[in-house]
Amino acid sequence: MFGFNFKKYLRYAYRSPKWRSVRNKHIEEHNTCAACGRDKKLEVHHIEPVHLNPDRELDPTNLITLCDDPCHFVFGHLMDYKSWNKDVVNDCEVYLNKVKNKPRK
Repeated sequence: MFGFNFKKYLRYAYRSPKWRSVRNKHIEEHNTCAACGRDKKLEVHHIEPVHLNPDRELDPTNLITLCDDPCHFVFGHLMDYKSWNKDVVNDCEVYLNKVKNKPRK
């Protein structure tokens, strides 16, 4: 509508100028998906959403690495980008353990 990308505005409108460097440092230090272990197309997900607590946007203890597809959507947002997973850290730990210890024939 009116050539305005509302989704993009919501996603980036309130980002700190320091966000890109915090994000890059986090990816450098945590370079695999916390849920599946993949190392491609990684996203940095806020455990406590920025819109609920903007003061934690740059807090390294509020960040978790998830792959773009599907883990960010599934574990980070419970398959709904308007939602968030309060148990994302624990859910990712449980799932990654299952991935690492899956039975094989």
